[in-house]
Amino acid sequence: MSVNIGVHNANPSLYHLSRLGILEAALAPLGETVTWHQVGGLATADALADGTIDFGGTGSTPPLTAQAAGLDLVYAAVSSPRPGHGALLVTADSEIRTVAELRGRRVALAIGSWQTHFTAKALAGAGLSYGTDITALRSGPAAYGQLLAGEVDAWVAQGAELSAARRAGTVRTLVEAGDVITDRSVFFTRRDFAAGRPELVELIVAALAEADAWAAGHLDEAAAIAAEDQGGEPADWRQALQDLPWKLEPVSAAFLAEQQEAADLLTAAGFLPTRITVTDAVHGAR
Repeated sequence: MSVNIGVHNANPSLYHLSRLGILEAALAPLGETVTWHQVGGLATADALADGTIDFGGTGSTPPLTAQAAGLDLVYAAVSSPRPGHGALLVTADSEIRTVAELRGRRVALAIGSWQTHFTAKALAGAGLSYGTDITALRSGPAAYGQLLAGEVDAWVAQGAELSAARRAGTVRTLVEAGDVITDRSVFFTRRDFAAGRPELVELIVAALAEADAWAAGHLDEAAAIAAEDQGGEPADWRQALQDLPWKLEPVSAAFLAEQQEAADLLTAAGFLPTRITVTDAVHGAR
């Protein structure tokens, strides 16, 4: 049997695991193999639902969207909080000084990703609604240039792009993601896979932890790999990778409470179509 795992550039743990051979070595004694599928973070839930993959990882928002759409998913593990992973930026000379001043403004972000949760909570803290008080625009490779050109008023950046923008001195941080949300990586699977092959889920999580330990101890090498593969400067990648915790945690009551708060906030903002109960996505909950 081949275990199918989704991997994408925005999840460093899965990204490095797919390149190190750790999981392949762990599966071999069981007579199992692994097939890696390049699946964007926002497509992870659909790939799980249609059986393309058995296991994936994203930020906080996609599993909530998937659960609201009826996918019977199960959380497998989460990263420790990532306080330096992302931020909401404006240009260095922007007149915008507070989140409250984003009312009526254009904000570029990866809609549907953890950035939606972050933006919605930051706005709520300022008395604004993600659904009615800003124009959310889907960000892409040109988002930084759009910010500098005044085509958008604020931009949620992460990783090496965030490091590069800060190094250039052209942006100012309106709010750090870590000051608003815990911003964890979240790993999940389908309930049938978790119930039928729990030993494989446990093995995958252990392999992820081993890959994280490797990355934490080889930041220069990990940064060089990412820069060569994805573009950008190794120094910016190193800073971005250095800011990550590289540590997994079990699915805890605290994490589930964080996710429920996010789900309720996104439902109130109109982003999720229906209220969900996050604890339903725990193995054994049904």
